[in-house]
Amino acid sequence: MVADLDVENDRIASAAINGDFFLEPDEALDDINTALTGFSATASHQELTRAIEAQVRPGAVMFGFDAAAVATAVRRALGLASTWDDHAWEVLGPTPYPIEVNVALDEVLTRQVGAGLRAPTMRLWEWNEPSVVIGSFQSYSNEVDEQAAQKYGFHVVRRISGGGAMFMEAGNCVTYSLYLPQSLVDGMSFADSYPFLDSWVMQSLAEVGVEAHYVPLNDIATDAGKIGGAAQKRLAGGGMLHHVTMSYDIDADKMTQVLRIGREKISDKGITSAKKRVDPLKRQAGRSREEILSTLKSVFMDRYGAKEAVIDDATLAEAEELARTKFLTDEWTRRVP
Repeated sequence: MVADLDVENDRIASAAINGDFFLEPDEALDDINTALTGFSATASHQELTRAIEAQVRPGAVMFGFDAAAVATAVRRALGLASTWDDHAWEVLGPTPYPIEVNVALDEVLTRQVGAGLRAPTMRLWEWNEPSVVIGSFQSYSNEVDEQAAQKYGFHVVRRISGGGAMFMEAGNCVTYSLYLPQSLVDGMSFADSYPFLDSWVMQSLAEVGVEAHYVPLNDIATDAGKIGGAAQKRLAGGGMLHHVTMSYDIDADKMTQVLRIGREKISDKGITSAKKRVDPLKRQAGRSREEILSTLKSVFMDRYGAKEAVIDDATLAEAEELARTKFLTDEWTRRVP
C-alpha cells in the first residue's frame, strides 16, 4: 500500500491511497481519501484509524487490508512510522561483559537509539559469571533463593524490561537485545510486535534445524515445548528495547535450587526430572552454541543489510557508571522486595 500525500501547514491537504488490495465498492476509496484530508500531519495511528472507519460507507468491504493498515501507510509516508528497510542496522557482539554491564547497556543503547545518537542495533550478549537476571517487576525474595544463590556464586541483577527470571551460567543460553525506534512498531499491538520483531529469529532457528513459532504473548516454542521468552521496554525518548533469552543447555537441578519457581520453568520445557538438563536448542539443533550465535548474526545481517559495529569507549564507560550507580545497588535490585 502507498499513501501519496500533500501536506500544507502541518495538515494533510490531499490524500491518494493506492496499492494491490481489493475494495468494494470502488467509491469507498474516495471515502478513505476524504477521511484523511484535513487531518493533522502528526495525528496518531489510533486517530487516523478511527477517522477512516467512521468515514467508509456502510457495507464497504476491504480485502487484504483494513483501516489500521491505511493509517500505518499514512504515518510511514509522513515519516512517523518506519520499516526495517528504513534503517541502517548495526550488530554488536558477542562480547563478554559483567552481567550488570549487560543490563546497563540495554538501557544506555536504547536511550541512544531513541535520541538518534545510534543506529538501530541488534546485540548478542556474552557473560562469564553465573547470574540471575530478574524482570523489572519481579519480587527478589519470591524469585531467588538467596542462600542457594550465594552457595553457587550467583550474582543477581534486575533488568529494565518485564517478564521472568533468567538463569544464566556461561554458555547455557542464547540472549540478544534489539534497540529500535518505536516507529518500527507504530500502530502494532504488543502481541503483534513480538513475532514481528523476531521473524528473523524463526528463520535463523530453521537454518539450524529448529522449527519454532511464537506462543502469545511472548514465548518462543517448538512442538517439544517452550525454548525461550521475550520482554520489552519502551522508553519516553522514543527508543524501545526488545530482549530475548533462549535455553541452550541449563543445569536444571541447580536452577530449581537457585530459582524458587524453577520447577515450574522445568515443566514448561517438557522436563519431568530436575536432575535432567533444559537443553532444547542443543538437543534439537545438534549445533554448538557458537554456531547458533553465528547463524543469528549472519541471518540478521543478510536480511536487514546490517553492519558489524563495536561499542565505543564513551558508551561502555556510561554503561559501567550506570551499572555502578543503579544496577549494582540494593535500591534498584531489591526495589520489589
